[in-house]
Amino acid sequence: IEQTLSIIKPDAVERNLDNEIKEIFKNKGFIILKEKKIQIEKSEAEKFYKVHETKPFYNDLCDYLSSGPIVVMVLQKENAILENRKLMGATNPIDAEEGTIRKKYGISIDKNSVHGSDSSENAQIEIDFFFKD
Repeated sequence: IEQTLSIIKPDAVERNLDNEIKEIFKNKGFIILKEKKIQIEKSEAEKFYKVHETKPFYNDLCDYLSSGPIVVMVLQKENAILENRKLMGATNPIDAEEGTIRKKYGISIDKNSVHGSDSSENAQIEIDFFFKD
């Protein structure tokens, strides 16, 4: 049993898709252990995406994540990280497989509706980032 962080990004929250996306996770066997709807400052987005700070899209990514409310969740199931990444689909919705969240809801490579941890170590870092008590 594994845990992963999932974020429903501003474009999806703005379109009131958060409950629909949560249902997709539940229907695929994920348990939502924790969740909260928040708005983060750009400085917090910069810390969260620090791993990407040398990449050309870093600033836009941080602007975007802090542009509106997001829903952060801790998802749990067997192989949660890999299963979530499969369910989300490719970063660019155009390349995502049919039936994935990004294919269904993603607007662009930037506004792709969801984020999910890419490794167990990043999952722990990301969960702690949003849910450190």
